[in-house]
Amino acid sequence: MKVLLYFEGEKMLEKSGIGRALSHQKRALSEVGVDYTCDPHDEDYDILHINTYGINSHNMVNKARRAGKKVIYHAHSTEEDFRNSFIGSNQLSPIYKKYLVSLYSKADQLITPTPYSKELLESYGLTVPITAISNGIDLEKFAPDPAKEQKFREYFNLAPEQKVIISVGLFFERKGIIDFVEIAKQFPQYTFIWFGHTPMYTIPKNIRDLVKEEHPENVIFPGYIQGEIIQGAFSGADLFFFPSYEETEGIVVLEALASKQKVLVRDIPVYNGWLENQQNSYMANDNQGFAQKISDIMEEKLPDFSLAGYETAKSKSIRRIGEELKVVYEHVLNEEKVM
Repeated sequence: MKVLLYFEGEKMLEKSGIGRALSHQKRALSEVGVDYTCDPHDEDYDILHINTYGINSHNMVNKARRAGKKVIYHAHSTEEDFRNSFIGSNQLSPIYKKYLVSLYSKADQLITPTPYSKELLESYGLTVPITAISNGIDLEKFAPDPAKEQKFREYFNLAPEQKVIISVGLFFERKGIIDFVEIAKQFPQYTFIWFGHTPMYTIPKNIRDLVKEEHPENVIFPGYIQGEIIQGAFSGADLFFFPSYEETEGIVVLEALASKQKVLVRDIPVYNGWLENQQNSYMANDNQGFAQKISDIMEEKLPDFSLAGYETAKSKSIRRIGEELKVVYEHVLNEEKVM
C-alpha cells in the first residue's frame, strides 16, 4: 500500500493549520510504516490522500479516478469556517460550499478532524463515508522547556514578573481577533500577544487597521513566528486565550494543551467530546465571561487544569493518528465502508 499525499500551494498554506496537518500526516504515516509520496508526478500509488481545494487539486482527483486509484479527501474546510475570513468570504460562502460538495463527492472516503465537522458535512447532503480523525499533535515538540521559555521572554523583552496572555491564528474576524483586542483593553497590566500572519490585502479594512495601529500598547502582533520562540510562548505564557467563533478542530488548541498550558476558549460545538469547561480547559460565551475567567485565572482564583489538558493532547498523539489513518486506508483499499 502506497499513499500519495497531495497538497496544492504548500508554500502559501504552510503557516496555516492545514499546513501543519500535512506535516503531521507525514510523521504519522512514517511512524506506523505506511509508504507514502508527496510527488504528484509519481504514479506508483494506490490511494490519493488530498488536502487542498484549488484547480490543481480538482485535476488530481480526476486524474486519479481515470487511473483507477482510490481517493480520500481530507475535509479540513467547511462553509462555516470560510465565513468571516477573507474579503468577500461571506458573499462567496454559498458558492464555496457548492464547490466543496462537488469535490468531496468525488472521493471514496472523507476524513475530517472532529465529530462536529463530520456533522456539518453530513448536513450538506454528502453520501460519501466520513471518518473523524484528529489532525494530531507532536507531544515532544511542545513539551515545556525552560530554555525555550527564556528565549521567548527575551525575544519580547518581558520582565520576569510580567504576565502574558497569548493566542495564535490568522487575522480573521472568525478567529476572535477583535474580541482579543477588546479584552486586552480591560487588562492593561497584562501583555497580550497574537502570533500569526495573513497578507493584509486579503483581509477587511477594519481588521487591517486593528492589527496595524488600532490596538492598545499592551497588545503585540509579531507576525508568524516558528521554532523555539513560539514553542516557548505556548508553555511560558500564563494563559492561552483562543476566542475563535468557528473551527473544524483548532490545532493551536492542541498545541497549547500539549504545552501543559492553561486554555481559555469560546464554548462552541467543535470542542464537544474532547474539551470540557473546568475539567481540562476553561470556556466562556462572550467578552464579559472571558474577562471574568481571565481575571480569576490570572489571580489564581481558579484551579489549574493544564495536566488534564495534557492528557487530552496525549489521546491525539501523532502515532495514534497514524494508526487511525492506516485503518481507513486499508478499508478503502478493500472497498469496505468505514464511518
